[in-house]
Amino acid sequence: MALGLSMFAIGYFVEILILMQNRTYAGIRFYVSAYAVDTNIAKQTSVLFMLICIIGNFINVLMEEGLFRGLFPRMLNSRRFWNVTSICSLLFGVWHIVGPVRNYIDGQSSFQGMIANAIMLIVSSTLVGLKLAMITYMEGNLYMGMADHFVNNTIVNLLHIESSTGADEMMFLRITVAQTISFLIVLFIFLERKNHGKKGIINKTESRN
Repeated sequence: MALGLSMFAIGYFVEILILMQNRTYAGIRFYVSAYAVDTNIAKQTSVLFMLICIIGNFINVLMEEGLFRGLFPRMLNSRRFWNVTSICSLLFGVWHIVGPVRNYIDGQSSFQGMIANAIMLIVSSTLVGLKLAMITYMEGNLYMGMADHFVNNTIVNLLHIESSTGADEMMFLRITVAQTISFLIVLFIFLERKNHGKKGIINKTESRN
């Protein structure tokens, strides 16, 4: 959780600096964007919506980590870490195109915009998937990855940056900065541990099989 919070602190800081330089920064706001099947409907600040957001993110993290870092790697049944991880992380990336598709259906995005946003989300989410897979490999369980994943989702859902032209218009930049730095840190630690033979429980189990 500390990893997620510290990385997003950097991401938010970079976004605010850019907006301040452009003289469009209007402040940070704390609210939940409420989602309906047909459209995004409001900025909700009630305690009920906050709880729904937190509980919903917790359930989402359990499901996604359980599938993409738990079940799917075991179904592929391969000892080649990077092969399995690449496939599962790409699936995790494709899983996230529902957002751009919904925005296109709602009329909030053009078809070209939907394609561009979908590609960016696939790439960034695949990167996140790789990072979470390395964390799971090193720790030998899903819990640390779940904690990082939960913080990432929840902070983006609750903490918004507004400018004179709208809200969260540079959210992708914020997420990209946070996740890229986070990925590089985890990759460095992963390679260091792997070089020194410090492997997680999952890898030890595989070596016995």
